[in-house]
Amino acid sequence: MKYAYYPGCSLEATAKEYDQSVRAVLGHLGIELEELEGWNCCGASSGHSYDQLMSLALPSRVLSLAKDAAMDVVVPCAACFNRLCVARYELERDPDLRADVESVVGRPLVGLPGVISPISVLDSALAGLPLDWLPPRPLEGMKVAAYYGCLLARPPEATGFGHPEHPDLLERILSRLGAEPLSWAGKTDCCGGNLSLTRGALVRTMVGRIAEHARDAGAKALVTACPLCQTNLEMRQSGRGSLPSFYFTELAALALGLPGLQGWLRKHLINPLPLLRSLSLSA
Repeated sequence: MKYAYYPGCSLEATAKEYDQSVRAVLGHLGIELEELEGWNCCGASSGHSYDQLMSLALPSRVLSLAKDAAMDVVVPCAACFNRLCVARYELERDPDLRADVESVVGRPLVGLPGVISPISVLDSALAGLPLDWLPPRPLEGMKVAAYYGCLLARPPEATGFGHPEHPDLLERILSRLGAEPLSWAGKTDCCGGNLSLTRGALVRTMVGRIAEHARDAGAKALVTACPLCQTNLEMRQSGRGSLPSFYFTELAALALGLPGLQGWLRKHLINPLPLLRSLSLSA
């Protein structure tokens, strides 16, 4: 299986561990990712509040590159995923708007490819494997709160990701890998990522509420699929007992016994290694 791959800006900088773990896990499962040549920023997370035409032109150009490659495009960052999905949806439903965006992009924007989260790719890959393919419960004792944030499943008519309030793909993946995903109240709450630089006190309150919900449910860690959420959840927690956060692909790499995990986890702002040691899970 082969897909076009759009890493986006964050995975080139603050979230390199997410990029590397996505490539490693999917590659291990025989899924080839071909990075789009000449890709540009999609405009997240503020472009859509600045100029509608530009906010659609930026992700539409990326989609046009994937169209040239004749492949659906895998997009790891939840914010990028949202912007590409919304652009595709808006252009399909409004021919006049599409013509305006085409005049900016300078490319035809009909027949654009599908936009896919690596969550969906990994879920399908694991579902196709025999039940005994993995060691029994390789993440034994790992009680986690799967955190989707507000962008992966909303708006549902554009993302097609699942139920906007109760998505379950991460839980399915984590259960298959032997972890214990918990039922909890905050999995689609906004963490305030786009307000981090302007409303710090408010964001700390929002993140604190999410972490409190996760702890109340019995979670030992959060699991994310968004570099903006990941950074925010780690930077804005305060006090003792702060919960570490993992990218879902890092836990998949741990369950699969892939190399590189130590280096990825050392990039985290809240060190997750003590938790893994306490559970006798090597990294």
